[in-house]
This record gives sequence, structure tokens and C-alpha cells, in this order.
Amino acid sequence: MDEPPSGSYLLQIINPLLSSSDTLSIAFALIGIGVLVFLSACYSGSENALFSLSKLNLEELLETQGSRANAISFLVRNPKRLLATILIANTFVNIGVVLVNTYLFSIVFNFHAYPLFGFLFEVVVVTFVLVLFGEVIPKVYSFQYNMKVTKLLAIPLYYTYKFFQPLVFVLEKSTSIIDKRITKKGHILSADELNHAIEITSEKDAPKQEKNILKSVVNFGNTNVRQIMRQRPDIVGVDIECTFKQLMLQIVDSGYSRVPVYEESLDHIKGILFTKDLLQHIHEDDSFDWRTLLRDAYFVPESKKIDDLLKEFQTKRMHLAIVADEFGGTSGLVSMEDIVEEIFGEIQDEFDEDEHIYTRINNYTFVFEGKMLINDMCRYMEVNPEVFDEIRNDAETLGGMLLELNSYLPKLGQEIKFKNFSFKIESVDTRKIKRVKVTIESSKNA
Repeated sequence: MDEPPSGSYLLQIINPLLSSSDTLSIAFALIGIGVLVFLSACYSGSENALFSLSKLNLEELLETQGSRANAISFLVRNPKRLLATILIANTFVNIGVVLVNTYLFSIVFNFHAYPLFGFLFEVVVVTFVLVLFGEVIPKVYSFQYNMKVTKLLAIPLYYTYKFFQPLVFVLEKSTSIIDKRITKKGHILSADELNHAIEITSEKDAPKQEKNILKSVVNFGNTNVRQIMRQRPDIVGVDIECTFKQLMLQIVDSGYSRVPVYEESLDHIKGILFTKDLLQHIHEDDSFDWRTLLRDAYFVPESKKIDDLLKEFQTKRMHLAIVADEFGGTSGLVSMEDIVEEIFGEIQDEFDEDEHIYTRINNYTFVFEGKMLINDMCRYMEVNPEVFDEIRNDAETLGGMLLELNSYLPKLGQEIKFKNFSFKIESVDTRKIKRVKVTIESSKNA
């Protein structure tokens, strides 16, 4: 078994008989290794430099006209060709380093007595030199000075591509075939996995609002109309039988730019009235037939996904839809603003009332409107919405959930308990719960 040499035997592996020609060969070999390692460093560094350029960096580099700007533009626009060029060039350079290094070792050292040690020694030296000087150092440097490195290496890298163009073409086409196969069999990430990825990849000092927007975009396709619609009790509609003066008073009082018009009840929507259509008729009397201004209402089911509805709004140039339940009645109303708010949060214009959505008394006590969506309430309290799954049934609002839990309309001041949550009714009328104080008891006592 081959054992590594030690002590005086180390001197035996160094060739003592070096002629002047051997010395010259060693000098040329060292120069060759230095040049090849330098080329390896350039190719590795150029990859990091070009792919770390920001949009502003790129615009600055392309401002000046000339061959350098053209080369940078070509390389950035063809990332697959760029990677293939760097891979092929680096491969040839590394092979060259190995061959020259083997030739150098054969002159300087004599490993005939210890072939295994000689092989390992050569591998360690070559790997150390290539990794440290051909990969690590140049990549760290090029990442910090990406614009400087890009300016220096863009033109040489472009001509390297031209030199290896046939091989680059073959490699690019072969990887494209593999990419297509991988894409077909690729793993489809779930919304939960993407949300988790956002949490672990976001910077520590990244604003919470940015994370929330990213999560909203991820969950956008899984949200249906029922989750964001304005509930039926909150719909402001106009009876088709009202006079023109009554209509104008309701329009001014509501402050909405579009209102549904119904016959007898909201289950029979006859159309949508745009308030801008009334501007040229504001001086008319009750004899004016305002019903001629109605536009067709657009109906959507509760289960419709809001990303599909957004596309339909864009295609049909609409901003409002009536949400129909399974029996054909009206269950709610959804607007373009509701969809946008699902991503960016609450949006208020100059006509919106500046009202508090909720009040935080302390970390464990909150006051919510009865119409507050359960998911929104949980977000404000920072609790998991699944906590209420067993009692909410089909309810979407806090008031609806409490009716499901209590079986009847509670009285003013009544407390309803569920797990470690206490719901105290602070305002109620004959039809619905208007305001509730929610206390997280176990957290408060902890």
C-alpha cells in the first residue's frame, strides 16, 4: 500500500538533476499557469459582475455609444449565451491549468515511488490555486466593483463568445431542451410555500408593508369575490320608483360615483346609475325620466376569483359588479377599488369618510365594527384565522360569526365567549351587530 513520504524521504521526491533547459521549461510553465489562472479569474469575475448589475448601473453603462456599450448590451440581452461562453472558456482554461501543472510537476518532482501521494498532492495544489485565485477572490472583487469589471471585460468576453460560437450554439440548444423538460415536470409551489419564501428571503430591515404587498400578490389568485365584496347590508342602492329630486338627495348623501338601482328589493337590480350622467340634468324637475340613464349591471358569482374579475373589468372597461348568490339574489357588491385594496391595503379618496376601521385599546383588547371581515380582524389582532373555522361556518364578518355562535341576536352589553376570546357587544340594533369589543384573555393574564 502506498504511504505518504516523511522526513528525509521528502527530499527524494524533488528532482535534484535539473538542467538549464528544465529550468527554462519550469519558468515557461509557471508563466503559463499564471496566465491561465488569470484568465480563469477574468471569466469567473465577469459572470458575477454582469449578473449583479442593477438597472441604474446598466443604464449608466449604456449611455456612452461605442463597441463597449454594444458588447455589454449583447451580453446582458443573451444571458444563456453569456453563461455558455463563460462555462466553455473556463473549462478550456482549467484543462490547460491541469495539463501545464502536470508537466511542471513531472519536471520538478519524482513521484515514481509514491504515485498515490503524487496524485493527491497535485490535485490539492491545482484545486487550491483554481478555487482561491480563479473563483473566490475574483468573484468577491467583481461583486464589489461590478461596473469597473464590466467595462474592462465586456469586449474580451464578447470576442470570446465569437470564438466559441459553434460550441456555445450546441450547448445553448441542448440546455434549452433540458429546460423544457424540467419546466413540464417542475414543482408548482403552493401559496403557503411562497409566503414562507417571502418571510425567509426578505431583508430584516425591509418594511412590513412591502412584505404584506408581496403576500397579497401571492394570494391574489386564490381569493374569491365573496372574501372582498361589500356585504348586502352595506350596499347603497336607489329605488327605481323614486322621483328625480329624491334621487339627487340620495346620490349627494351617498357620495358614490356609481349606485345600483333596484325594483322592490336589492334582489332585483335593474341597472347601474353613473352620477356623472346626471351632471347635465341637475336642473331638471320631477318630470325628468332619469331611468333612461341606467346602464346594464354586470353580475358575477360569489365564487369567482378576483384575478379573473380584474381581467374582465379591464376588458369590459367596467368598475363595478353585483355579486349574486346561488339563488340569484344579491349578496354583495364588488368594485375595482376593492380589488386594488386587496393588494395595497385601504385606499381613501377625498370623498371617503375618515373613520376608524378598528380601535386598539392595548395589545389584548380591540374594538371592531360588526361588518369587519373575520380575516381582517385576525390580521389586526395578529392571530391565525383558522382559530375561528369551527364556529364561522359560512360567515365572513365578525357580526355574522357571533350570530352563528350565539344562535340569536345578542343584547347590548352581552358577552360571548369562545376559547380564550371574549366578545362584548357594544352596539346593536334590531337587525345586526354594529360594534364589538374583543379581548384575548389568556394573553392578557399571561
